[in-house]
Amino acid sequence: MAERRSYGDLIAWQKVMDLVSEVYRVTKDWPREEMFGLTSQVRRSAVSIPSNIAEGQGWTGPKEFVHHLSIAHGSLCEAETQLIIAR
Repeated sequence: MAERRSYGDLIAWQKVMDLVSEVYRVTKDWPREEMFGLTSQVRRSAVSIPSNIAEGQGWTGPKEFVHHLSIAHGSLCEAETQLIIAR
């Protein structure tokens, strides 16, 4: 049996961690009145992406991992939509 890799070793996780950093960088200059609206929502969506990848990697079976990747993909689409709205 192959050794399980850490979620930190996954390229997808690494890339979306960069995305989270970029989302926080971009949203820090958004209007203050959006702090509890769109700013909060897009940040939570972005954070959800690597969180679900990590959680899925933590489960023991591939079925659970694929399920969490699907949730992460949904969060990615959500964040993308919110960034389009913000633009």
